[in-house]
Amino acid sequence: MRLNRRAAAVSAVALAASSLAACGGGSHNNNSGSNPSSSSSVPAISNSDFTSDFSAMETLKPLAQQGKGMVAVLLPDTTTSARYTTFDAPYLKEAFQKAGLSSSQFKIQNAQGSASTMQTQAEAAITAGASVLLVDALDSGSGAAIEQNATSKGVKVIDYDRLTQGGPSDRIYVSFDNVKVGKLIGEGEVSCIQDWGVKNPNVLIMDGDPTDNNAKLFAQGYNGVLDPKFKSGDYTKVGEPAGTWDPDKAQTTFAQQYTAHPQMNAVVTPNDDNANAVISYLQSKKVPANTFPTTGQDASLSGLQNILKGYQCGTVYKPIYLEAQSAAAIALYLRAGQPVPSGLVNGSTKDDTVGKDVQSSLQTPLWVTKDNMADTVVKDGAVKTSDLCISSLQQACKDAGIQ
Repeated sequence: MRLNRRAAAVSAVALAASSLAACGGGSHNNNSGSNPSSSSSVPAISNSDFTSDFSAMETLKPLAQQGKGMVAVLLPDTTTSARYTTFDAPYLKEAFQKAGLSSSQFKIQNAQGSASTMQTQAEAAITAGASVLLVDALDSGSGAAIEQNATSKGVKVIDYDRLTQGGPSDRIYVSFDNVKVGKLIGEGEVSCIQDWGVKNPNVLIMDGDPTDNNAKLFAQGYNGVLDPKFKSGDYTKVGEPAGTWDPDKAQTTFAQQYTAHPQMNAVVTPNDDNANAVISYLQSKKVPANTFPTTGQDASLSGLQNILKGYQCGTVYKPIYLEAQSAAAIALYLRAGQPVPSGLVNGSTKDDTVGKDVQSSLQTPLWVTKDNMADTVVKDGAVKTSDLCISSLQQACKDAGIQ
């Protein structure tokens, strides 16, 4: 999917820019290469420069001309979230192309859920002359092995979207503020419980896969919001079973919990695909709309439609075109052996395996409901109105100001 192009920065970009503007300027010495050319020949860029038309990437064409080798992107799967094929792959491709890389200078692959496939893809890319690996690992164990092997061969590494625990010390992590993502989910659940008039909230917490560091950060965020509610007795926590990103497993887990806890009347679901699986089960039990809060993440088509239907409270919208541009830009600096500007590195994330902070480029997420859907994901072109507003949802779209 491509974005609708707009002359002005969209609202989500403005939100991200306001929080990142203070990070611009200067340079960050990350030992990314040797023999740098004069600073006047190296373009400077900041996270706040990225917009939905990818125009900032065009300023990096001189940098692309300096670089050597291929940038290899390794994405994890096509089942845990639709984002990797719908957003990440096309946005990364556009970012590299706008910066002037030819089709032979970058490669985007998906491991289809297989760690061994990703390892094979990484080794093939290195053999083919990759100088930078951009890795969204399936799990930290396999991801760290891939990254350490790459580093031993002089290949630079970027952790994309999720941190690989135990990865190389000089890597850069590009993602969103994932504790904030979780906090938005928790706050969305609280607001929804109140707005939908849920009495004596009995809440199930459903986490993402425990091998995913992002899932840990999400849980940190929403548990930080909900734990005080449980401790005060305002809410009852019915359980927090082992997490997963597999929607089928999530539905099975929820069905078991629903049977074991018939008093349950709210659930925290960590992404739209898991939420959709839960909602399908609730609908099979004839649970009416606007009575059983669920949450989500990724602003997927199914998640947005479930919000309009009244089965999902909201979803965390992460403008992935910002994340993709930041990752592509950092890859270009590393490929050219140039220091990454500090405007692209605005934070740090703890790697618990090695006990060190990893320099990070973090974007700002946004909670989307019926009230702001038109002014965020729809305005950004992250979803087509024709796809969203199917015949059964045309009135709901109209009520939400979506034309």
